[in-house]
Amino acid sequence: MRIKNTNDRYGIVAVTFHWLMALLVIGLLCVGLYMTSLKISAQKLQLYGWHKEFGLLVLFLVIIRLSWRFININPTLPSSIPAWQRFIAHAVQWALLGFMIAMPITGWLVTSAAGLAPSFFGLFVLPTLVAPDDHLRHVFADMHEWIAYGLIATICAHVGAALKHHFIDKDDVLRRMLP
Repeated sequence: MRIKNTNDRYGIVAVTFHWLMALLVIGLLCVGLYMTSLKISAQKLQLYGWHKEFGLLVLFLVIIRLSWRFININPTLPSSIPAWQRFIAHAVQWALLGFMIAMPITGWLVTSAAGLAPSFFGLFVLPTLVAPDDHLRHVFADMHEWIAYGLIATICAHVGAALKHHFIDKDDVLRRMLP
């Protein structure tokens, strides 16, 4: 497999970013839904800490991924795909990237409004983005939650479309992203 993308296929770097981020984001969504249902405990606080650290990792990775995307060509969709489906495919891809930026930023804002500076796996501490404010903490937490629901819906649409292309259309759209 090539390192860079071609007109027909994604390269190993793009494929690795895609699947690594898919695992991280889906894992974070699952942990986020689970941990919010827990009562205050050491386990809940530990999960929140890991959730924040891995969320920041997603933010850093999406920035690197976008940089890689801009210096590479993107494989073209098969000509058999109607223009309206191409438009939706591109809109969903950009929505996924937008959500993967908005989620960690709103999480960082929640942490900041709670008066805490987020740590990145103990390697360094990021600055707070806003002054401590309980009202803002609730606003950002609500935004974080609703963005999560939007991200879940968009992931479902993305996966559904990939499976449709593979099993119904029987084209190479999904195979282009497989190692």
